[in-house]
Amino acid sequence: MKKPVWVEFKQVPNQMAAEMWKDTLESEGLPCRILPIGDILSWSERVAFVIYVPKGREHVAQEILRKL
Repeated sequence: MKKPVWVEFKQVPNQMAAEMWKDTLESEGLPCRILPIGDILSWSERVAFVIYVPKGREHVAQEILRKL
């Protein structure tokens, strides 16, 4: 059984905020993923989103946030 590659880092209130965090983290060289909370088939840009970062790199994301 594979271990998870991505871990939840932060929840944000909507897609716009998620995209801004994704752009910020990726501009610093940290890959990330965003997914809506709940059923992915019925999401809208106004639902909360979760930002995922690679497992073991959470400290890098925290450092990026601290720099802001």
